[in-house]
Amino acid sequence: MAEQPQPVSPVKNFFAGGFGGVCLVFVGHPLDTIKVRLQTQPRPQPGQPPLYSGTFDCFRKTLTGEGVRGLYRGMAAPIIGVTPMFAVCFFGFGLGKRLQQKKPDDILTYPQLFAAGMLSGVFTTAIMAPGERIKCLLQIQAATGETKYSGSLDCAKQLYREAGIRGVYKGTVLTLMRDVPASGMYFMTYEWLKNILTPEGKSVSDLSAPRILFAGGLAGIFNWAVAIPPDVLKSRFQTAPPGKYPNGFRDVLRELIREEGVASLYKGFTAVMIRAFPANAVSKLHFQMGLGTLPPIMNVCSLQRRRQAAYCFTISVRFS
Repeated sequence: MAEQPQPVSPVKNFFAGGFGGVCLVFVGHPLDTIKVRLQTQPRPQPGQPPLYSGTFDCFRKTLTGEGVRGLYRGMAAPIIGVTPMFAVCFFGFGLGKRLQQKKPDDILTYPQLFAAGMLSGVFTTAIMAPGERIKCLLQIQAATGETKYSGSLDCAKQLYREAGIRGVYKGTVLTLMRDVPASGMYFMTYEWLKNILTPEGKSVSDLSAPRILFAGGLAGIFNWAVAIPPDVLKSRFQTAPPGKYPNGFRDVLRELIREEGVASLYKGFTAVMIRAFPANAVSKLHFQMGLGTLPPIMNVCSLQRRRQAAYCFTISVRFS
């Protein structure tokens, strides 16, 4: 059985999670750009080397050819969406737990937490799908040699003008395929790790902030271990020219397996794993310093409030 933390104020979750998420997007976006470029790079011609040989080669070429700005292409979309996404994430997870509880104080099993986490993934997809579509298109356009979009707003306008709302939400099914199981894995693993890290005779609610952050970071790695294959398919599908994959993700999957093998479904895995470390570092820095600028709203001076804030940051790792 898993012991859940005491309910945290939705307003405090919203502000703490949103501010922490903005910090994490800023730090993690360069590696996200590298991940997407690795996932979407074209197959090389026979006898020719690939455009990027790996994570560090992609980083070097992007930095050399486009400067630091190249690593931050498409960042506006996730920055705008991160705060409401946290609110929706908490709402979905809370609703998923309540639907399975006969009494408010019922302790859920790990499979039940997995199910509640999956519901959270369903809710966040409404925000994630269009943001991911815009972000990915902006991240790869410089690498293709074509500058079609001047920014996130221009990209959204052109997509809507060309294909309507379906064009903006292209890849929604694959976003669901990524986020639903990955969210379930995250929340289940996070609660399991917190129970493991709780000293004997103590309650999970007494867990220190560093241990909460550690549990969240490790759960984020489990999250992405599940999310990477559908994330590769999503990136390829969302950045493909119109009509290239008429049967959706099935065409993308068949093409990848046929041309590049099963290993191609884990493109960008190294960048994702590396990104977990600076994400955790910023979480801790933000925990120690950033929230100190919001005392009238957050009231995080007490130890309990700091634990609650740390809980918000662990969710940040999942989206980073």
